Amino acid sequence: MGFFLFLFLIISFLISVRLFFYRTTLIYRLKKWGHWIEDRIHVHQSLKVPQLNENNQENLFYRKVSTYLNSLSTIEDSDFTNLIYGKKPNGVVLCLDDDQTILDTFLGARVSWTNRVERIEENGLCKKTFLLKLKKKDKRRILQSYIQHIYRASEDIDSRCKELKLYMNTATLSDDHGSIGRWRSVRLTHPATLETIAMDSDLKKKVKSDLEAFLKSRQYYHRLGRVWKRSYLLYGPSGTGKSSFIAAMAKFLSYDVYDIDLSKVVDDSDLKMLLLQTSSKSLVVVEDLDRFITSNSTTVSLSGILNFMDGILNSCCGDEKLMVFTMNSKEKMDPAVLRPGRIDVHIYFPLCNFNSFKTLANNCLGVKDHKLFPQVEEIFQTGATMSPAEMSELMICNRGSPGRALRSVMTALQINGDGRKSVLAAEESSSSVAETSSVLVMDSSCSVPVVKEIQKLYGLLKMKSSKKIGPSDQFSGSMDRR
Repeated sequence: MGFFLFLFLIISFLISVRLFFYRTTLIYRLKKWGHWIEDRIHVHQSLKVPQLNENNQENLFYRKVSTYLNSLSTIEDSDFTNLIYGKKPNGVVLCLDDDQTILDTFLGARVSWTNRVERIEENGLCKKTFLLKLKKKDKRRILQSYIQHIYRASEDIDSRCKELKLYMNTATLSDDHGSIGRWRSVRLTHPATLETIAMDSDLKKKVKSDLEAFLKSRQYYHRLGRVWKRSYLLYGPSGTGKSSFIAAMAKFLSYDVYDIDLSKVVDDSDLKMLLLQTSSKSLVVVEDLDRFITSNSTTVSLSGILNFMDGILNSCCGDEKLMVFTMNSKEKMDPAVLRPGRIDVHIYFPLCNFNSFKTLANNCLGVKDHKLFPQVEEIFQTGATMSPAEMSELMICNRGSPGRALRSVMTALQINGDGRKSVLAAEESSSSVAETSSVLVMDSSCSVPVVKEIQKLYGLLKMKSSKKIGPSDQFSGSMDRR
Protein backbone atom coordinates (compact mmCIF):
# COMPACT_ATOMS: atom_id res chain seq x y z
CA MET A 1 0.00 0.00 0.00
CA GLY A 2 2.83 2.37 0.84
CA PHE A 3 4.49 1.69 -2.51
CA PHE A 4 1.37 2.69 -4.48
CA LEU A 5 0.99 5.83 -2.40
CA PHE A 6 4.61 6.80 -3.14
CA LEU A 7 4.08 6.10 -6.86
CA PHE A 8 0.92 8.22 -6.85
CA LEU A 9 2.78 11.15 -5.27
CA ILE A 10 5.59 10.92 -7.85
CA ILE A 11 3.11 10.90 -10.75
CA SER A 12 1.20 13.85 -9.25
CA PHE A 13 4.41 15.81 -8.88
CA LEU A 14 5.45 15.15 -12.51
CA ILE A 15 2.00 16.19 -13.76
CA SER A 16 2.19 19.42 -11.72
CA VAL A 17 5.63 20.23 -13.14
CA ARG A 18 4.43 19.56 -16.68
CA LEU A 19 1.34 21.74 -16.17
CA PHE A 20 3.54 24.53 -14.77
CA PHE A 21 5.86 24.52 -17.76
CA TYR A 22 2.92 24.18 -20.12
CA ARG A 23 1.28 27.18 -18.48
CA THR A 24 4.53 29.18 -18.66
CA THR A 25 4.94 28.29 -22.33
CA LEU A 26 1.30 29.12 -22.99
CA ILE A 27 1.68 32.55 -21.36
CA TYR A 28 4.80 33.21 -23.42
CA ARG A 29 2.99 32.21 -26.61
CA LEU A 30 -0.03 34.36 -25.75
CA LYS A 31 2.22 37.37 -25.15
CA LYS A 32 4.00 36.76 -28.42
CA TRP A 33 0.71 36.51 -30.33
CA GLY A 34 -0.53 39.66 -28.59
CA HIS A 35 2.56 41.56 -29.69
CA TRP A 36 2.12 40.23 -33.22
CA ILE A 37 -1.49 41.48 -33.35
CA GLU A 38 -0.46 44.83 -31.84
CA ASP A 39 2.25 45.23 -34.48
CA ARG A 40 -0.33 44.72 -37.21
CA ILE A 41 -2.70 47.33 -35.77
CA HIS A 42 -0.26 50.19 -35.22
CA VAL A 43 1.83 52.02 -37.82
CA HIS A 44 5.54 51.47 -37.30
CA GLN A 45 8.63 53.27 -38.52
CA SER A 46 12.04 51.72 -39.09
CA LEU A 47 15.40 53.46 -38.60
CA LYS A 48 18.74 52.07 -39.82
CA VAL A 49 22.07 52.22 -38.03
CA PRO A 50 24.68 51.09 -40.62
CA GLN A 51 28.09 49.80 -39.62
CA LEU A 52 29.83 52.11 -42.14
CA ASN A 53 28.89 55.65 -43.10
CA GLU A 54 28.77 57.11 -46.60
CA ASN A 55 32.57 57.62 -46.56
CA ASN A 56 33.12 53.95 -45.71
CA GLN A 57 34.24 54.92 -42.19
CA GLU A 58 33.10 53.15 -39.06
CA ASN A 59 29.82 54.47 -37.67
CA LEU A 60 30.62 54.86 -33.96
CA PHE A 61 26.94 54.76 -33.05
CA TYR A 62 26.75 51.25 -34.55
CA ARG A 63 29.39 50.09 -32.05
CA LYS A 64 27.48 51.68 -29.16
CA VAL A 65 24.21 50.05 -30.23
CA SER A 66 25.98 46.68 -30.46
CA THR A 67 27.39 47.09 -26.94
CA TYR A 68 23.98 48.11 -25.59
CA LEU A 69 21.98 45.32 -27.26
CA ASN A 70 24.38 42.59 -26.18
CA SER A 71 23.92 43.73 -22.57
CA LEU A 72 20.11 43.34 -22.60
CA SER A 73 18.58 40.41 -20.73
CA THR A 74 16.08 39.89 -23.57
CA ILE A 75 18.90 38.65 -25.78
CA GLU A 76 18.26 35.24 -24.21
CA ASP A 77 14.82 35.22 -25.88
CA SER A 78 16.33 35.42 -29.35
CA ASP A 79 15.96 32.25 -31.43
CA PHE A 80 19.70 32.20 -32.21
CA THR A 81 22.39 33.67 -29.97
CA ASN A 82 26.16 33.38 -30.24
CA LEU A 83 28.17 32.29 -27.21
CA ILE A 84 31.46 34.20 -27.19
CA TYR A 85 34.42 33.77 -24.84
CA GLY A 86 34.35 36.75 -22.50
CA LYS A 87 37.02 38.95 -20.97
CA LYS A 88 36.84 37.29 -17.55
CA PRO A 89 38.39 33.83 -17.04
CA ASN A 90 35.89 31.08 -17.92
CA GLY A 91 33.38 33.79 -18.82
CA VAL A 92 30.96 33.50 -21.74
CA VAL A 93 28.93 36.38 -23.15
CA LEU A 94 25.88 36.34 -25.42
CA CYS A 95 25.91 38.13 -28.77
CA LEU A 96 23.04 38.63 -31.18
CA ASP A 97 23.28 36.46 -34.28
CA ASP A 98 22.74 37.63 -37.86
CA ASP A 99 19.16 38.51 -38.84
CA GLN A 100 17.88 37.98 -35.29
CA THR A 101 15.54 40.33 -33.42
CA ILE A 102 15.69 41.52 -29.81
CA LEU A 103 13.04 43.47 -27.88
CA ASP A 104 13.55 46.44 -25.58
CA THR A 105 11.29 48.79 -23.63
CA PHE A 106 11.85 52.47 -22.85
CA LEU A 107 9.45 54.88 -21.13
CA GLY A 108 6.63 52.40 -21.59
CA ALA A 109 7.21 52.01 -25.33
CA ARG A 110 8.20 48.69 -26.87
CA VAL A 111 10.84 48.71 -29.62
CA SER A 112 12.65 45.99 -31.54
CA TRP A 113 16.14 45.76 -32.96
CA THR A 114 17.13 43.44 -35.82
CA ASN A 115 20.74 42.60 -36.67
CA ARG A 116 20.30 42.82 -40.44
CA VAL A 117 23.03 41.35 -42.66
CA GLU A 118 22.75 41.82 -46.43
CA ARG A 119 25.11 39.83 -48.61
CA ILE A 120 26.26 41.48 -51.83
CA GLU A 121 26.42 38.82 -54.52
CA GLU A 122 28.91 40.64 -56.78
CA ASN A 123 31.80 40.45 -54.32
CA GLY A 124 30.42 38.23 -51.57
CA LEU A 125 30.73 40.93 -48.91
CA CYS A 126 28.30 41.75 -46.11
CA LYS A 127 26.49 45.00 -45.39
CA LYS A 128 25.69 45.08 -41.67
CA THR A 129 22.92 47.24 -40.21
CA PHE A 130 20.96 47.46 -36.99
CA LEU A 131 17.29 48.08 -37.77
CA LEU A 132 15.28 49.89 -35.09
CA LYS A 133 11.51 49.46 -35.31
CA LEU A 134 9.13 51.47 -33.14
CA LYS A 135 5.57 52.75 -33.26
CA LYS A 136 5.22 55.98 -35.15
CA LYS A 137 3.23 57.51 -32.31
CA ASP A 138 6.13 56.82 -29.91
CA LYS A 139 8.89 58.19 -32.15
CA ARG A 140 8.56 61.86 -31.27
CA ARG A 141 8.08 61.08 -27.58
CA ILE A 142 11.02 58.74 -26.93
CA LEU A 143 13.51 58.72 -29.82
CA GLN A 144 15.92 61.46 -28.68
CA SER A 145 15.80 60.30 -25.06
CA TYR A 146 16.25 56.68 -26.14
CA ILE A 147 19.36 57.52 -28.18
CA GLN A 148 20.84 59.38 -25.20
CA HIS A 149 20.01 56.38 -23.02
CA ILE A 150 21.90 54.08 -25.40
CA TYR A 151 24.92 56.41 -25.37
CA ARG A 152 25.03 56.56 -21.57
CA ALA A 153 24.52 52.83 -21.12
CA SER A 154 27.19 51.87 -23.67
CA GLU A 155 29.69 54.35 -22.23
CA ASP A 156 29.10 52.91 -18.77
CA ILE A 157 29.58 49.35 -20.05
CA ASP A 158 32.77 50.31 -21.92
CA SER A 159 34.21 52.04 -18.88
CA ARG A 160 33.56 48.97 -16.72
CA CYS A 161 34.63 46.20 -19.06
CA LYS A 162 36.15 47.63 -22.20
CA GLU A 163 37.88 45.01 -24.29
CA LEU A 164 40.80 46.42 -26.26
CA LYS A 165 41.14 45.30 -29.86
CA LEU A 166 44.00 44.95 -32.29
CA TYR A 167 42.98 45.77 -35.87
CA MET A 168 45.00 44.51 -38.84
CA ASN A 169 44.54 45.62 -42.44
CA THR A 170 43.73 42.95 -45.01
CA ALA A 171 44.71 42.88 -48.67
CA THR A 172 41.04 42.89 -49.72
CA LEU A 173 37.69 43.75 -48.19
CA SER A 174 36.62 41.18 -45.62
CA ASP A 175 33.17 40.01 -44.52
CA ASP A 176 34.28 38.47 -41.24
CA HIS A 177 32.20 39.24 -38.15
CA GLY A 178 35.08 41.13 -36.56
CA SER A 179 35.82 43.21 -39.64
CA ILE A 180 35.23 46.87 -40.42
CA GLY A 181 35.91 47.58 -44.08
CA ARG A 182 39.54 46.60 -44.65
CA TRP A 183 40.22 46.04 -40.96
CA ARG A 184 40.00 42.71 -39.17
CA SER A 185 40.13 42.69 -35.37
CA VAL A 186 41.18 40.37 -32.57
CA ARG A 187 41.31 40.90 -28.80
CA LEU A 188 44.41 42.72 -27.61
CA THR A 189 45.65 40.40 -24.88
CA HIS A 190 49.31 41.43 -24.68
CA PRO A 191 50.23 41.32 -20.95
CA ALA A 192 52.70 44.25 -21.03
CA THR A 193 51.87 47.35 -18.98
CA LEU A 194 53.86 50.45 -18.14
CA GLU A 195 54.26 49.00 -14.64
CA THR A 196 55.90 45.82 -15.95
CA ILE A 197 58.06 47.57 -18.57
CA ALA A 198 61.67 47.61 -17.35
CA MET A 199 62.28 51.34 -17.19
CA ASP A 200 63.85 53.86 -14.85
CA SER A 201 61.20 55.16 -12.43
CA ASP A 202 61.82 58.84 -13.26
CA LEU A 203 61.69 58.10 -16.96
CA LYS A 204 58.49 56.11 -16.54
CA LYS A 205 56.93 59.11 -14.81
CA LYS A 206 57.86 61.27 -17.82
CA VAL A 207 56.16 58.84 -20.18
CA LYS A 208 53.00 58.68 -18.07
CA SER A 209 52.99 62.45 -17.64
CA ASP A 210 53.25 62.97 -21.40
CA LEU A 211 50.42 60.54 -22.12
CA GLU A 212 48.19 61.95 -19.37
CA ALA A 213 48.80 65.50 -20.60
CA PHE A 214 47.73 64.42 -24.09
CA LEU A 215 44.48 62.96 -22.74
CA LYS A 216 43.58 66.30 -21.15
CA SER A 217 44.59 68.50 -24.09
CA ARG A 218 41.51 68.46 -26.32
CA GLN A 219 40.62 72.13 -25.82
CA TYR A 220 44.28 73.18 -25.94
CA TYR A 221 44.87 71.53 -29.33
CA HIS A 222 41.65 72.95 -30.74
CA ARG A 223 42.49 76.44 -29.46
CA LEU A 224 45.78 76.18 -31.36
CA GLY A 225 43.92 75.07 -34.48
CA ARG A 226 45.71 71.69 -34.47
CA VAL A 227 44.46 68.15 -34.80
CA TRP A 228 44.33 66.38 -31.42
CA LYS A 229 47.08 63.94 -32.39
CA ARG A 230 50.54 63.04 -31.15
CA SER A 231 53.23 61.04 -32.93
CA TYR A 232 55.92 58.82 -31.44
CA LEU A 233 59.00 57.29 -33.04
CA LEU A 234 60.38 54.17 -31.35
CA TYR A 235 63.75 53.22 -32.79
CA GLY A 236 66.54 50.85 -31.86
CA PRO A 237 67.83 47.31 -32.49
CA SER A 238 65.44 44.38 -32.75
CA GLY A 239 64.39 42.76 -29.49
CA THR A 240 64.65 45.91 -27.37
CA GLY A 241 60.96 46.11 -26.43
CA LYS A 242 59.39 48.47 -28.96
CA SER A 243 56.31 46.29 -29.62
CA SER A 244 55.78 45.63 -25.91
CA PHE A 245 55.98 49.35 -25.26
CA ILE A 246 53.21 49.95 -27.84
CA ALA A 247 50.96 47.41 -26.09
CA ALA A 248 51.72 49.04 -22.73
CA MET A 249 50.78 52.47 -24.11
CA ALA A 250 47.49 51.09 -25.47
CA LYS A 251 46.54 49.52 -22.15
CA PHE A 252 47.50 52.64 -20.20
CA LEU A 253 45.28 54.81 -22.42
CA SER A 254 42.58 52.15 -23.02
CA TYR A 255 43.01 52.69 -26.77
CA ASP A 256 42.48 50.19 -29.57
CA VAL A 257 45.46 49.53 -31.87
CA TYR A 258 45.39 49.75 -35.67
CA ASP A 259 48.49 47.95 -36.99
CA ILE A 260 49.10 48.90 -40.63
CA ASP A 261 51.05 46.42 -42.76
CA LEU A 262 52.39 48.53 -45.64
CA SER A 263 53.04 45.41 -47.73
CA LYS A 264 49.25 44.96 -48.02
CA VAL A 265 48.58 48.57 -49.04
CA VAL A 266 47.89 49.02 -52.76
CA ASP A 267 48.81 52.70 -53.22
CA ASP A 268 48.68 56.15 -51.61
CA SER A 269 44.89 56.37 -51.90
CA ASP A 270 44.49 52.97 -50.27
CA LEU A 271 46.62 54.12 -47.32
CA LYS A 272 44.38 57.18 -46.92
CA MET A 273 41.28 54.99 -46.94
CA LEU A 274 42.72 52.82 -44.18
CA LEU A 275 43.35 55.92 -42.08
CA LEU A 276 39.78 57.11 -42.67
CA GLN A 277 38.45 53.82 -41.30
CA THR A 278 40.27 54.17 -37.97
CA SER A 279 38.34 55.41 -34.94
CA SER A 280 39.02 57.98 -32.26
CA LYS A 281 40.86 56.96 -29.09
CA SER A 282 43.25 54.67 -30.92
CA LEU A 283 46.92 54.01 -31.67
CA VAL A 284 47.76 53.88 -35.37
CA VAL A 285 50.96 51.83 -35.68
CA VAL A 286 53.37 51.37 -38.59
CA GLU A 287 56.23 49.03 -37.72
CA ASP A 288 59.61 48.87 -39.52
CA LEU A 289 58.96 52.09 -41.41
CA ASP A 290 62.66 52.46 -42.29
CA ARG A 291 62.68 49.09 -44.05
CA PHE A 292 59.74 49.98 -46.26
CA ILE A 293 61.09 53.42 -47.16
CA THR A 294 64.75 52.56 -47.79
CA SER A 295 64.16 49.24 -49.58
CA ASN A 296 61.26 50.43 -51.76
CA SER A 297 59.40 47.27 -50.75
CA THR A 298 56.00 48.96 -50.77
CA THR A 299 53.83 50.45 -53.48
CA VAL A 300 53.20 53.51 -51.31
CA SER A 301 55.30 56.54 -52.22
CA LEU A 302 57.29 58.68 -49.79
CA SER A 303 54.87 61.51 -50.49
CA GLY A 304 51.97 59.22 -49.58
CA ILE A 305 53.62 58.29 -46.27
CA LEU A 306 54.32 61.95 -45.43
CA ASN A 307 50.70 62.89 -46.09
CA PHE A 308 49.57 59.93 -44.01
CA MET A 309 51.68 61.11 -41.09
CA ASP A 310 50.67 64.77 -41.12
CA GLY A 311 48.25 65.49 -43.96
CA ILE A 312 44.88 67.20 -43.92
CA LEU A 313 43.26 63.75 -43.84
CA ASN A 314 44.22 63.45 -40.16
CA SER A 315 41.57 66.05 -39.35
CA CYS A 316 38.87 63.91 -41.00
CA CYS A 317 39.30 60.60 -39.19
CA GLY A 318 38.52 61.42 -35.58
CA ASP A 319 40.28 63.19 -32.73
CA GLU A 320 42.36 61.77 -29.91
CA LYS A 321 44.84 59.62 -31.81
CA LEU A 322 48.40 58.52 -31.26
CA MET A 323 50.50 57.58 -34.27
CA VAL A 324 53.43 55.29 -33.47
CA PHE A 325 56.21 54.39 -35.90
CA THR A 326 59.05 51.95 -35.26
CA MET A 327 62.47 51.76 -36.90
CA ASN A 328 65.71 49.91 -36.32
CA SER A 329 67.64 53.04 -37.28
CA LYS A 330 66.77 56.56 -38.39
CA GLU A 331 70.19 57.49 -39.78
CA LYS A 332 69.21 56.99 -43.42
CA MET A 333 65.74 58.49 -43.12
CA ASP A 334 64.70 61.55 -45.08
CA PRO A 335 64.64 64.53 -42.65
CA ALA A 336 61.12 65.31 -43.89
CA VAL A 337 59.90 62.10 -42.20
CA LEU A 338 61.37 63.10 -38.83
CA ARG A 339 60.38 66.76 -38.70
CA PRO A 340 58.18 68.11 -35.87
CA GLY A 341 54.48 67.63 -36.54
CA ARG A 342 55.16 64.29 -38.15
CA ILE A 343 57.19 63.02 -35.19
CA ASP A 344 56.70 64.72 -31.81
CA VAL A 345 58.56 62.35 -29.47
CA HIS A 346 61.64 60.27 -30.32
CA ILE A 347 62.29 57.29 -28.04
CA TYR A 348 65.49 55.29 -28.39
CA PHE A 349 65.52 51.62 -27.38
CA PRO A 350 69.16 50.48 -27.11
CA LEU A 351 70.64 47.27 -25.75
CA CYS A 352 70.89 46.31 -22.07
CA ASN A 353 73.20 47.67 -19.40
CA PHE A 354 73.66 46.51 -15.81
CA ASN A 355 70.71 48.52 -14.48
CA SER A 356 68.32 47.00 -16.98
CA PHE A 357 69.83 43.56 -16.27
CA LYS A 358 68.86 43.94 -12.59
CA THR A 359 65.33 44.93 -13.58
CA LEU A 360 64.98 41.88 -15.82
CA ALA A 361 66.42 39.61 -13.12
CA ASN A 362 63.80 40.91 -10.72
CA ASN A 363 60.96 40.48 -13.26
CA CYS A 364 61.95 37.07 -14.63
CA LEU A 365 63.62 35.41 -11.63
CA GLY A 366 62.30 37.34 -8.64
CA VAL A 367 65.91 38.12 -7.69
CA LYS A 368 66.79 41.62 -6.46
CA ASP A 369 70.33 40.76 -5.44
CA HIS A 370 72.67 37.81 -5.94
CA LYS A 371 76.28 36.91 -5.26
CA LEU A 372 76.90 36.74 -9.04
CA PHE A 373 75.75 40.34 -9.63
CA PRO A 374 79.28 41.85 -9.17
CA GLN A 375 80.67 39.47 -11.80
CA VAL A 376 77.86 40.38 -14.22
CA GLU A 377 78.59 44.07 -13.65
CA GLU A 378 82.28 43.52 -14.47
CA ILE A 379 81.32 41.90 -17.77
CA PHE A 380 79.08 44.86 -18.63
CA GLN A 381 82.00 47.21 -17.89
CA THR A 382 83.99 45.55 -20.68
CA GLY A 383 81.41 46.81 -23.19
CA ALA A 384 79.45 43.56 -23.52
CA THR A 385 75.73 43.85 -24.08
CA MET A 386 72.73 42.05 -25.54
CA SER A 387 69.08 42.72 -26.27
CA PRO A 388 66.44 42.50 -23.51
CA ALA A 389 64.61 39.83 -25.53
CA GLU A 390 67.71 37.58 -25.60
CA MET A 391 68.46 38.13 -21.93
CA SER A 392 64.85 37.53 -20.87
CA GLU A 393 64.72 34.28 -22.83
CA LEU A 394 67.83 32.96 -21.09
CA MET A 395 66.35 33.80 -17.69
CA ILE A 396 62.96 32.30 -18.50
CA CYS A 397 64.47 29.05 -19.77
CA ASN A 398 66.45 28.68 -16.53
CA ARG A 399 63.97 30.26 -14.12
CA GLY A 400 64.00 27.14 -11.92
CA SER A 401 67.57 27.96 -10.87
CA PRO A 402 68.50 31.67 -10.59
CA GLY A 403 72.19 30.82 -10.33
CA ARG A 404 72.12 28.79 -13.55
CA ALA A 405 70.13 31.56 -15.26
CA LEU A 406 72.67 34.22 -14.26
CA ARG A 407 75.60 32.07 -15.37
CA SER A 408 73.97 31.53 -18.76
CA VAL A 409 73.56 35.30 -19.10
CA MET A 410 77.22 35.82 -18.17
CA THR A 411 78.33 33.29 -20.80
CA ALA A 412 76.20 34.92 -23.50
CA LEU A 413 77.48 38.39 -22.55
CA GLN A 414 81.10 37.23 -22.75
CA ILE A 415 80.52 35.75 -26.21
CA ASN A 416 78.79 38.93 -27.38
CA GLY A 417 81.52 41.05 -25.78
CA ASP A 418 84.29 39.23 -27.65
CA GLY A 419 82.47 39.77 -30.94
CA ARG A 420 81.83 43.40 -30.08
CA LYS A 421 85.53 44.00 -29.38
CA SER A 422 86.46 42.61 -32.78
CA VAL A 423 84.00 44.92 -34.51
CA LEU A 424 85.15 47.97 -32.54
CA ALA A 425 88.80 47.21 -33.30
CA ALA A 426 88.05 47.01 -37.02
CA GLU A 427 86.13 50.30 -36.89
CA GLU A 428 88.91 52.10 -34.99
CA SER A 429 91.54 50.95 -37.45
CA SER A 430 89.55 52.10 -40.47
CA SER A 431 88.38 55.56 -39.36
CA SER A 432 88.27 58.08 -36.54
CA VAL A 433 84.96 59.65 -35.80
CA ALA A 434 84.50 62.92 -33.91
CA GLU A 435 82.42 62.67 -30.75
CA THR A 436 79.21 64.62 -30.23
CA SER A 437 77.44 65.48 -27.00
CA SER A 438 73.85 64.46 -27.73
CA VAL A 439 72.51 61.32 -26.09
CA LEU A 440 68.91 60.46 -26.95
CA VAL A 441 67.63 57.70 -24.70
CA MET A 442 64.12 56.82 -23.51
CA ASP A 443 64.23 53.44 -21.79
CA SER A 444 66.30 52.52 -18.79
CA SER A 445 65.71 48.85 -19.45
CA CYS A 446 67.86 49.09 -22.54
CA SER A 447 70.85 51.36 -22.21
CA VAL A 448 74.22 51.05 -23.96
CA PRO A 449 77.58 52.27 -22.68
CA VAL A 450 77.84 55.20 -25.09
CA VAL A 451 75.27 56.34 -27.65
CA LYS A 452 76.35 59.25 -29.86
CA GLU A 453 74.20 61.02 -32.40
CA ILE A 454 74.53 64.11 -34.57
CA GLN A 455 71.89 66.64 -33.63
CA LYS A 456 69.15 67.25 -36.16
CA LEU A 457 67.48 70.54 -37.01
CA TYR A 458 63.92 71.61 -36.18
CA GLY A 459 64.41 72.71 -32.57
CA LEU A 460 65.69 69.48 -31.01
CA LEU A 461 65.72 69.59 -27.19
CA LYS A 462 69.33 69.10 -26.21
CA MET A 463 70.82 67.08 -23.44
CA LYS A 464 73.92 69.10 -22.62
CA SER A 465 75.92 66.32 -21.18
CA SER A 466 79.28 65.19 -22.49
CA LYS A 467 79.78 62.76 -19.62
CA LYS A 468 80.42 59.25 -20.81
CA ILE A 469 77.74 56.91 -19.53
CA GLY A 470 79.37 53.88 -18.01
CA PRO A 471 77.64 50.61 -17.24
CA SER A 472 77.67 51.34 -13.51
CA ASP A 473 76.42 54.94 -13.81
CA GLN A 474 72.87 55.92 -12.98
CA PHE A 475 70.65 55.85 -16.02
CA SER A 476 70.29 59.20 -17.74
CA GLY A 477 67.59 59.72 -20.34
CA SER A 478 65.20 62.19 -21.83
CA MET A 479 62.33 62.39 -24.21
CA ASP A 480 63.50 63.86 -27.47
CA ARG A 481 60.58 66.12 -28.40
CA ARG A 482 60.51 67.89 -31.70
